[in-house]
Amino acid sequence: MFKLIRLELRKSKFTFLKGVLIADLAILTAMILLIFTGMDDGEFDTYGEIFQGVFIFVKATYIVFASVLLSKLVIDEYKNNTITVLFTYPVPRKMLMAAKLIIVFLFTFFGILLSDVAISSLLAGSLYVFPNVIQETLTRELITTHLLSAGTDALYAAGIGLIPLYFGMRRKSVTATIVSAVLIVSLISSGNSFGGFRMGDLFGISITLALAGAAIAYLSIRKIEHQDIS
Repeated sequence: MFKLIRLELRKSKFTFLKGVLIADLAILTAMILLIFTGMDDGEFDTYGEIFQGVFIFVKATYIVFASVLLSKLVIDEYKNNTITVLFTYPVPRKMLMAAKLIIVFLFTFFGILLSDVAISSLLAGSLYVFPNVIQETLTRELITTHLLSAGTDALYAAGIGLIPLYFGMRRKSVTATIVSAVLIVSLISSGNSFGGFRMGDLFGISITLALAGAAIAYLSIRKIEHQDIS
């Protein structure tokens, strides 16, 4: 499986690193502007609110990234009928499809986790230089809690990132794949403020959507041997 993943990465010319860096810099800049412009309104009074704001941006960005990656690795292959060539290889179809979906899942999980930690760390370091912005003290307990929460939420988000595969495969449409991801992000991330209620904050909603993504991935792999690829 590892060799298949490596070959798939080489074949697809995985060039998301530049986009990831640009997205992370944009999120960092947006958060800095929001923190300093929202000082008078008290929107970011605690590190918890700042970390939550970072995660909302990061999760939304990488779920959309996941849909783009699904489009590149799966949907485009079906749309252009190049998947027929791929399935002539002496490797079970299930393993080929599984390799593609594992790439998407791991990219989303590690992308969210690492970006969240990196951006949060940079913001915390910046706020240390400006102690009057946040009155709260950044403790080891707060950092540990955030890391555990970020890891768990990244896992859920990686599962959610597979849901657009269902919509894309129905019509072999890249547009449907990406639009469905944007709609999912809007559904789970919308709220009145960074400290307010969001549907994505509910454990039941997050785990249900993550399991739905896992089920879609499983069904895509299970049916691939007998699926009409024309």
